[in-house]
Amino acid sequence: MAEVTAAMVKQLREQTGAGMLDCKRALEQAQGDPEKAITILREKGLASAAKRAGRTASEGVVEAYVHGDGRIGVLVELNCETDFVANTDQFRQLARDLAMQVAAARPEYLSRDQVPAYVVERELEIYRAAARNEGKPEAVIDKIAQGRLNKFYEETCLLDQPFIKEPEKSVKSLIDEAIARLGENIVVRRFVRFERGESTAEEAVKQSE
Repeated sequence: MAEVTAAMVKQLREQTGAGMLDCKRALEQAQGDPEKAITILREKGLASAAKRAGRTASEGVVEAYVHGDGRIGVLVELNCETDFVANTDQFRQLARDLAMQVAAARPEYLSRDQVPAYVVERELEIYRAAARNEGKPEAVIDKIAQGRLNKFYEETCLLDQPFIKEPEKSVKSLIDEAIARLGENIVVRRFVRFERGESTAEEAVKQSE
């Protein structure tokens, strides 16, 4: 077992944003292995995030992001529990990262439960038909369709999308880690994305008539 030094604790804190005592305990539990300690902190952070999920979040910021010489504009409302956390650099950076995510990854919905039922059923029917056309056995058609629906969620739902800066984690995991670091519930309330020259839903309907 490697000796846990103050320098190791400090480095882990800088990497994760977790408290000094939490970093020390994680390193001790991981027997001095920094990578294992990070995993332990992330697991604990997800658990603590789940406990905070029901707490009211009514403070926060509306973050604006403009990309490509004004070609794309995004507004994201990110809420937390207190104005103290809302004014921290970490919270502000999270809000900016989320705005950049919306600009780059073009999510259509915030979460799975916001996808209309008719859209889910439409996608499932498309995936079932595609699987049959591929000659898949009928017994596994629904399983294949569900797997492809999960991929659809990852592409269209903000919380399910891979985070653009660290694709190995989802946006939801990114937010859960921030909840663990900042000690408050954090909620993406809403977002909107504009792209220059893009048709509105009403214009698209008129064009199709």
